[in-house]
Amino acid sequence: MKRVALLVQYDGSNYSGWQRQKNAISVQEILEKALFKISDHAVKTFAAGRTDAGVHASGQVVHFDIDCVIPGNSYSDVLNSLLPPTIRILESVAVKDNWHACYSAIYRHYRYVINNGKFPNLFINNWSWHRYQKVLDEVLMSNASKIMEGEHDFFAFQKSGSSRRNSITKIKNIDIQRVEDIILVDIKATGFLYGMVRLIVGQLVLVGEKKISPETFTDRWLNKKKNEVKESAPAKGLCFVNAVYEENVFKKIKNNDFFPVFLIKGFS
Repeated sequence: MKRVALLVQYDGSNYSGWQRQKNAISVQEILEKALFKISDHAVKTFAAGRTDAGVHASGQVVHFDIDCVIPGNSYSDVLNSLLPPTIRILESVAVKDNWHACYSAIYRHYRYVINNGKFPNLFINNWSWHRYQKVLDEVLMSNASKIMEGEHDFFAFQKSGSSRRNSITKIKNIDIQRVEDIILVDIKATGFLYGMVRLIVGQLVLVGEKKISPETFTDRWLNKKKNEVKESAPAKGLCFVNAVYEENVFKKIKNNDFFPVFLIKGFS
């Protein structure tokens, strides 16, 4: 048996998320079916981070153990010949037996994209939230978000149904920037709660529209007022950008930010 790591991109529009579901098609299921065709036995995959239904990934990291003569760096080409065009393997490498896509990661990076323009744009519609009713104050949003950096209890930003023992996690950095009509919300953290990013963005949009104050935003999460956190941003604007490790096992692609740059530059 050998362990192989994959760098994966997928358009999550028509999937029920990364994780296998009983009555819906997931990215994990499609990938494991392709691995079964290669090895003729069931192969279990493990991802750096879970993505929910409709959420995308530009640099998801996955590993699996397999008994097969195919070299580690050849799985990308073999799998891409079996996978649908909505799932692409950017790179594959053999890794140490104790390396884990999830547990070896230092932090994960999610990006949320908001189209704050008056008109929809079909080229980015499946990858952004068209929030056009008011011009968002991204500076106000950024100032409100900064106090969340560090280790805190984010119970208010956790959807029901989570299996985590507690809701404490550490946010490494939050960056909010505007490029013309596009607002990018980048959050890097050691771990994410179920629905965390979408709930945070939903509340920050209310701050940007001046429907709630930055103080109200802080009070809601700091004092665990989950019942007041009702607005959640839609899934299609969220993307798992990448996972970062002490040592980068992927060598072909140097850039850690795999998000399609044209989506941003097209508005500059």
